[in-house]
Amino acid sequence: MTRRHLLPLAVTAVLTAGLTAAPTAAAAGAPTAAAAPNAAGAPTAAGAPTTSATDASWRADLSIVDADDSGVISDGGAVRLDRAAPTPASARAAVRTGFLQLAPHRLATPANTVAAAVKSTVPAGAEVAVDVRGALGDDQWTEWVEARPDAPAVLPATTDTVQVRLALTAERQTPEVRELTLTAATTESFSTEAAGLSYRIFATREGLVGGTTANGHVIKERDHFVALPSRRGLSANNAGTYSVRVCASNGRCEWAPVWDVGPWNTKDDYWNPPATREMWKDLPQGKPEAQAAYQDGYNGGKDQFGRTVANPAGIDLADGTFWDGLKLTDNAWVTVTYQWTGSGPAGYVRTAGDPLNVRSGATSTATQVGLAANYAMVRVECQVTGQSVTGSQGTSNIWYRVAAGKYVAKAYVSGVSGATTC
Repeated sequence: MTRRHLLPLAVTAVLTAGLTAAPTAAAAGAPTAAAAPNAAGAPTAAGAPTTSATDASWRADLSIVDADDSGVISDGGAVRLDRAAPTPASARAAVRTGFLQLAPHRLATPANTVAAAVKSTVPAGAEVAVDVRGALGDDQWTEWVEARPDAPAVLPATTDTVQVRLALTAERQTPEVRELTLTAATTESFSTEAAGLSYRIFATREGLVGGTTANGHVIKERDHFVALPSRRGLSANNAGTYSVRVCASNGRCEWAPVWDVGPWNTKDDYWNPPATREMWKDLPQGKPEAQAAYQDGYNGGKDQFGRTVANPAGIDLADGTFWDGLKLTDNAWVTVTYQWTGSGPAGYVRTAGDPLNVRSGATSTATQVGLAANYAMVRVECQVTGQSVTGSQGTSNIWYRVAAGKYVAKAYVSGVSGATTC
């Protein structure tokens, strides 16, 4: 099986020369139009899913490490944690983390569970996990779900294409995986959330410029991404499959990809219900363990590493998201919507690097009310006709409403289908 780096659909820039009536990209709130960079998100002709033969089982190819992987090396068909693997910057814990993300795999028969059989060497203090997600169409995926030795990964929807990711962690020793066999099956059907889950969460500024995130991204000044305390919602570097909308009390919002794991914990997918939450299953859905520890003395006031929790943070914001997107001056309570937990039309921001301005109306002269980071997923409520803009996706007078009173130019958003008129 061949693995290739995944590309979102419709990322080819269509640039129109000689137009004088259309505003410049900068006027629309984004950098000068340029071809959109390659990024993970959905298969294209160059990265089509591999296809199962005639049964529901297949053996993973562990021999290739490429751009959507981090912190792992492959040797002789086995994959192991690199001794130089990064530690998640936001978690501020000395736990090396590596990910090997396999190519999407097309099943002979649609399924919603995947079991994993692993042959590995896992020293004391190390961990090897197998995560699975399913394609939902329109460049969207389910959340990563772990396939445990005693239980298969159960996806929230039946799908004909799945993707598998190996997660290796350790403080000192080096775990190794020599063989991985997957088996798909179908059980009781589940339905996805109609609207994205949303909770009021305490946010802190990550900072740590020059550090490396869990997905291998090197943090730069005024960067635009967020960290959540679970790998289940972690995007590959230069991808926004898992993104959030973060809104402050001042009315500003930023759409940003999840590129790091933390703060405090690394196995706290608090946005999920207790039945599927990885740890801290006795806490209510939407309440981070750090918040419970800080406010209520839960777990003796400590995080999963035994550290005394000094604030109730459930999300970390990169400096650009914190200062420029939300205009925050101090850590604050924000409303976070986990974009991948919803359904309906969605697209991905494609700029030359800088974030896209979010406007209060369908024109580049409307008030800027937030930012949408490059690569971020944006949920589209509906579309309107407004000012014509030329950007990475061509020239268009269509603007997408991504929240009440908040619009982005279609010229900088790829992959949206099925959007209705406002």
